[in-house]
Amino acid sequence: MTTYAIAGASGQLGHLALDALLEKVPAANVVALVRDPAKLADYAARGVDVRAADYDAPETLAPALAGVDRLLLISGNALGQRPRQHQAVIDAAKEAGVGYIAYTSILHADRSPIKLGEEHRATEAALAASGLAYDLLRNGWYNENYVMAVAARAEAGVITGAQGDGKINSASRKDLAEGAAAVLVTGKGGDIYELAGDHGWTLSEFAAELSRQTGKPVTYVNMGEEDYARSLAENGFPEYVAKVIANSAYSTSLGALEDDSGTLGRLIGRPTTPIAETIAAALR
Repeated sequence: MTTYAIAGASGQLGHLALDALLEKVPAANVVALVRDPAKLADYAARGVDVRAADYDAPETLAPALAGVDRLLLISGNALGQRPRQHQAVIDAAKEAGVGYIAYTSILHADRSPIKLGEEHRATEAALAASGLAYDLLRNGWYNENYVMAVAARAEAGVITGAQGDGKINSASRKDLAEGAAAVLVTGKGGDIYELAGDHGWTLSEFAAELSRQTGKPVTYVNMGEEDYARSLAENGFPEYVAKVIANSAYSTSLGALEDDSGTLGRLIGRPTTPIAETIAAALR
C-alpha cells in the first residue's frame, strides 16, 4: 500500500490538493501534515491520518513522515525562511525513508527574474543534492492573486501595477492543486513541470474584462517598480512585502509569468480556469 503525504495540507493550495488527492486514492492511504491538526478534524473523521508537523520545528518532521512513501512538499509562505524550512523537510524525508518528493516551485525557476525565485532555486538545488527521487512543479501565479478587492477597484476605475504589457498565464488554485495531486500519484522522478494557464492576458486586458463585467470604465495604469512599491507601502503594505510584490510585477513585464506550453491543462485533463471566470466569481 502506497502512502501519500501532503506537507502544508491546511493551507489554501494544500487544502485543495488534499481534496484532489482523495479523489484518486483512499483516505486510509493519505497523510496530512499540518501545524494544527484541529484544522483538519473533518478530514481525520473521513479516515485521513492528520499529523502535527511544523517547518520551523525540525524535530516534528521525521516522526510525522514515518511510513510515508511519496510526499508533496508545498513551499512555505515565510519569505526569506523557505530554503531553511524546506531543507529541514528534505532532511527529515531522507531520515524517514520517504522515496519521492514533488515540490511546488516557481514558473521557470531556473531563469525567473523574480527575486523570490532565488528561494525556490535553493530548494531545487537541495532536492538535487538529496539523492531522493523528485519532480518539480513550477507553478505560475494564481488567478486569485489578481481579484482581491476587485469590486473596489472597479468602483475606483483604476488598476495600478508595474507589469507593463507582460503576459500572465495564470491558473486557479484548484487547477494547480489538481496538477500537484496528479504528479504526486503518478510522478516517476526526474521531471520538471512548468505549470501555467492555457491563455495569457495582460493587466490592460484584465481591466477591460473587469469593465465589461461591471459596466464601469476601468483602466490599467503602469508604474515603475520603485514607484509601485512606494504606492503599495503608502497603502499599508509592509515595506519588504511591497518591494516583493513590485518586483514580481515588474518581472512580469520581462516575461516571467508567460508560458503557453499547455502542460497544466494536459496534466489535469481539462482546460485551465480562465481569468474571466475567476473575476466573475469574485464579483459574486
